[in-house]
Amino acid sequence: MDSIFFGPKGIDALDPIEWGLLDDFTQEITRIIAGLQVFVVGLELPKHYFSRHYGSVLYMLGPVMFTGWVVCAMFIWLLLKTDIPTALMIAACLTPTDPVLAASVLSNSQFSGRVPKRIKHLISAESGCNDGVSFPFLYIALSVIIKKKVGMALKDWMLETILWQCLVGTLVGVTIGLFFNRALRFSDDRKLIGPSSFLVFYLLLAILSLGVGSTLGLDDYLVAFGAGVGFAHDGWFSARTRANHLNNVLDLLLNSTFFVFLGTTIPWETYTPRFVTPEVTPGRLILLLICILLFRRIPIVFACQRFIRDIRTTKEALFTGHFGPMGVAALFLALEARAQLEHSSTVPDPTPDPGSEYINRIELIWPVVTFVVFGSTLFHGLSVAVISIWAHFRRHGEHRAEVIGGETEPLHGMQHIDSEGEETQSESDEDDGWSERQHRVAI
Repeated sequence: MDSIFFGPKGIDALDPIEWGLLDDFTQEITRIIAGLQVFVVGLELPKHYFSRHYGSVLYMLGPVMFTGWVVCAMFIWLLLKTDIPTALMIAACLTPTDPVLAASVLSNSQFSGRVPKRIKHLISAESGCNDGVSFPFLYIALSVIIKKKVGMALKDWMLETILWQCLVGTLVGVTIGLFFNRALRFSDDRKLIGPSSFLVFYLLLAILSLGVGSTLGLDDYLVAFGAGVGFAHDGWFSARTRANHLNNVLDLLLNSTFFVFLGTTIPWETYTPRFVTPEVTPGRLILLLICILLFRRIPIVFACQRFIRDIRTTKEALFTGHFGPMGVAALFLALEARAQLEHSSTVPDPTPDPGSEYINRIELIWPVVTFVVFGSTLFHGLSVAVISIWAHFRRHGEHRAEVIGGETEPLHGMQHIDSEGEETQSESDEDDGWSERQHRVAI
């Protein structure tokens, strides 16, 4: 809200467009912020997380994500009167759970301590994976729109998007992470690197993985996430840097940067009917936002609850279904789609060509995605306060905290004892190597 106040529609103290920071800059800053965040997610997960929780993650990336894509496309098609491929293209941008917005709530805070750790880890793992997994959804729609031949579109989609970008991208990312994990441990064991260099190594490895992905034409986010998982697979780096709070510092830096930039670049003028987008009105955008927030994830998570082992109660299913924010990754995917429609490249034009055969789609995708991201940022950000206040007043007076929303007890209706016991065990496992080494040094 502060960035909106200081932005062009407020007191006009911050105006990135006037400074020359156009769509190509927006694309790169969203790529870097989301890429760094998915790398952080890979680092923060407990060691060997996917070997123990792969079933829950696959359900979130499979039925839940696919259903969310179809539901979003259905509402876009109905409310904005688009064709089905265009609706699927825009919906693909809104399908992934955003790691930046998720981190703003799931990071170490008073509220996050009230949510079971297995739920936080499940949402984090999903947000780290599905930014990259959303590329197949986007490119199947783009292939149908651009190539117009379903057979050719499916062939290119399978070979280029699934096999090369996603599968090879994941393998490359994990390989990078494993290699540099061994390199850092080798250097640390021989006192070739000091504690102050860990943050630099951490950031440069994340940026390197993004650069490798972009250079090779791979899925940037899956490369970065795979690098984070591979780098932290044995829990050594997390245990080694836990006292330094590196992840918390990076989370705060990334979140603040993104929210300030988003507030100053919201295209308010595109939320009203124009010649190329006559169906875009404030009322339809608001209705679309409400439908997406209510039906994109919550019903399918409830339907799959019995199959997702990490979701054990109805309120955990409601929280997991509700907490699927859309943010920086959606903006990046929207700009990626625009660039492909404009000239089949990865860099969007500052001003779309009015004579393009796809001009209606190009002009439609940005206002829809930015409005939904803006609404999701407000809704999911304020929902934390609403949940805290509601939990405060549902207690009897003698059990309430002195400050409204100041309770620190676990949220009602969620199982905490088992999840905390499991997490305590995994954290102790992560510390084993470092603790034993400290003990040997002390002796």
